[in-house]
Amino acid sequence: MKKEAVARNPFEVFRNVRVLTLMALFAAMSIIFGKLLAINIGGTIRVSFENLPLLMAGIFLGAPAGFITGVVADLIGCMIAGYSVNPIITLGAGCIGLIAGLLFRMTEGQKLPFRVYGSVMTAHIFASMIIKSAGLMIYYHYTLLAVVPRIPLYLVIGAAESTLILMLMKNRAFSEQLGRMLKK
Repeated sequence: MKKEAVARNPFEVFRNVRVLTLMALFAAMSIIFGKLLAINIGGTIRVSFENLPLLMAGIFLGAPAGFITGVVADLIGCMIAGYSVNPIITLGAGCIGLIAGLLFRMTEGQKLPFRVYGSVMTAHIFASMIIKSAGLMIYYHYTLLAVVPRIPLYLVIGAAESTLILMLMKNRAFSEQLGRMLKK
């Protein structure tokens, strides 16, 4: 991605209507991927790509945009699906975009694959495996043994999401279009 595509002030992106539109699109994609296209295997195991749009929001638009997109997606998704809101899981959804966005910016200067895979996997370790699992254990009384299968699940999903994001970022047409959208 070209350097001019990244805003200097991370909160500056909220002044751009195109960025707000992208955030809404990413939130809608997360809801569709997580609530409508998910495969429930049982218990705490649900295979979905609901975090992919949140990771994209954090990496492409910045950490604050990623956080807000995650929180909005979780809250609206719960209302649509009829779930009660679990604030710890909502925090975890926001942290997916926040951590990915922060780490992606902090590793500027490193090779792109390292930046993408490192950002995505770290976001999943802290937000999906730790924060969201804690939310399941605290609110729904799942045992530690019940949430342990989330570890290999998110390692595999994270690798797939990283590959998809990296492919998008290496696509010249996509990167140029993203750069144009982020300009005022």
